[in-house]
Amino acid sequence: MTREQGAIAQRFCGYVISAVLFALVAGELVTAGEKPGGDAFVQNQKLGRGVNIIGYDPLWRSRDQARFKVGYFQMLKDAGFSNVRINLHPFRGMDQSNDYGVPASWWETLDWAVTNALKSDLMVILDLHEFGAMGTDPETNKPKFLAFWRQASERFRAAPDNVLFEILNEPSRKLSAEMWNQYLAEALVIIRETNPTRTVIIGPAGYNAIGQLPQLKLPEDDRHIIVTVHYYSPMDFTHQGAPWAGRQDKVGVEWQGTAEEKAAIERDFARAQTWAKEHNRPLFLGEFGVYDKAPMDSRVRYLTFVVGTAQKLGWSWAYWQFDSDFILYDVKAEKWIEPVRDALTGQTNRLTK
Repeated sequence: MTREQGAIAQRFCGYVISAVLFALVAGELVTAGEKPGGDAFVQNQKLGRGVNIIGYDPLWRSRDQARFKVGYFQMLKDAGFSNVRINLHPFRGMDQSNDYGVPASWWETLDWAVTNALKSDLMVILDLHEFGAMGTDPETNKPKFLAFWRQASERFRAAPDNVLFEILNEPSRKLSAEMWNQYLAEALVIIRETNPTRTVIIGPAGYNAIGQLPQLKLPEDDRHIIVTVHYYSPMDFTHQGAPWAGRQDKVGVEWQGTAEEKAAIERDFARAQTWAKEHNRPLFLGEFGVYDKAPMDSRVRYLTFVVGTAQKLGWSWAYWQFDSDFILYDVKAEKWIEPVRDALTGQTNRLTK
């Protein structure tokens, strides 16, 4: 064998080894969960309890500025959570001049989050959280919306079924119910080209409100869909002290867990459950929570009751949110807000009884 032939053979062997290693890694990734295509009801049960994470974390600008640390994934798992809903804001890096391509650095950050969540045996929801842009100007932002799902679908086509896609958080305002039904159908077609049986999460217009479920139109033949709703009622309690909600001076509102207060939540959830049974769709409570200005004892009572009611109905859920406001974990102090954690994981005293 000549030196040139030897070099060619060496390069060929290198290609083969790289291909084999890639196949082994890909196989390990897929078997970490199951191959894409799990039954939506089974998937929903696997989701169980979850937390919304890193939507507004500076790690998207620079990993050096990250508040969320890699060890937090296992910490969440150890605390009793089984899913993370990753709130995604890719639009700021997308531009028509490059066919709305998402920057490579942004994808690398998302890959880091997905990989480490899966290593900790957490289900992962990729939640397109661009409801602000889509609600303000849906027609202008529609190309970004569809381009994102074209790219994300391709990138995660071989991911295990522990990775779920959520088409858009809280479609609302100028993105009407009629328009949203059209947009979600177009996005779903794109996703199904590469992920024919991937579990997809979709909620109604009007901020994913329970009362808007009758307006939601889904393809009857696609049974790999989980329907999501959000719940923050009563707003005067859950958003007290929140300046963006116009309640910065409205604090001290209690939730005592009276029969009337409980009945209001049960009625709302019953409406959603009735719709879900009529349409044979599982339900995911993708957001709920209480702003951290509320009295702690009331927060605990409310969260314990909401979680207990959702779980009795067979819903999965994700608390809003890990860090920042509605706080579950104090990053600066490196400690749980223990009463909130315990209310969510069932470890608290049953104050609702």
